[in-house]
Amino acid sequence: MFPISDEIKARRFPFLNILFIAVTVYVFFQQITSPLPDFLIEKYALIPSLVNFSDFATLTPFVTAIFLHGGFLHIVSNMWFLWVFGDNVEGYTGFFFYPLVYFVSGIAGNFAQYIFMPDSTIPMLGASGAIAGVLGAYYVLFPHSQIRTFIPVFGFPAIINVSAGFMLGYWFILQIISGAGSIGVSSDTGGIAFWAHVGGFLMGVIFGLMFRKKVKEEIKYKT
Repeated sequence: MFPISDEIKARRFPFLNILFIAVTVYVFFQQITSPLPDFLIEKYALIPSLVNFSDFATLTPFVTAIFLHGGFLHIVSNMWFLWVFGDNVEGYTGFFFYPLVYFVSGIAGNFAQYIFMPDSTIPMLGASGAIAGVLGAYYVLFPHSQIRTFIPVFGFPAIINVSAGFMLGYWFILQIISGAGSIGVSSDTGGIAFWAHVGGFLMGVIFGLMFRKKVKEEIKYKT
């Protein structure tokens, strides 16, 4: 399932959401045009085996890794999910809390992945944990929102409406199953950081619960 758009109109102009996308795209451009791309990854990506909690310098990649990506498909898919779901989450969490949702979820996601693969020498990079946090908040705040979704039906492409609760709940369960399947796999094998998705999503759920009453009251007032 791949989301195309949601039915909820943004509560306000999503300045921060667009800013996050723009900065991430800019960093990716710098990454792919740098004469020393490997140096950037070694310096700013999160390499679990190098983490030392008594050395602050080794902890900053828990944040900086959020802005790096492993290729065009990686960044395009991440930024598209952020574009579809982030505007409404920003609209209800506001100028102060939306960055917290994004970055705290990203850090939590990176930490969750680190917990399961602390000895890995493979660089972790990407905004997936942060965006999973946005999805988690959206799941709590707008479970009945209809998402126009691309999905293959009997091998043929189709666009149907799927509730956010079903789509994001299915996505989250898939991440847990995939993450469980990755346990025991060599820590030096690259791939998708499923536990980063799980950790980020759960953190987003916590933030969503903080604002759920506000959203329900406003939607009830409008109806």
